[in-house]
Amino acid sequence: MEECTLCANYTYDMEFSEYYCDINMDEDDFMRFISNNYKSCPYFRNGDEYEIVRKQI
Repeated sequence: MEECTLCANYTYDMEFSEYYCDINMDEDDFMRFISNNYKSCPYFRNGDEYEIVRKQI
């Protein structure tokens, strides 16, 4: 899923030097998520801080 890189829940872990999804999913949700049964991620939240500013213009 390439939209993960734009998600506000996609955070960087300095200890492991990698990005991960910061959503607390149960086993069933996680299996659906990795098996591509989700057409788009239900947990996606736009991480663009400037989205509100662009709407004001």
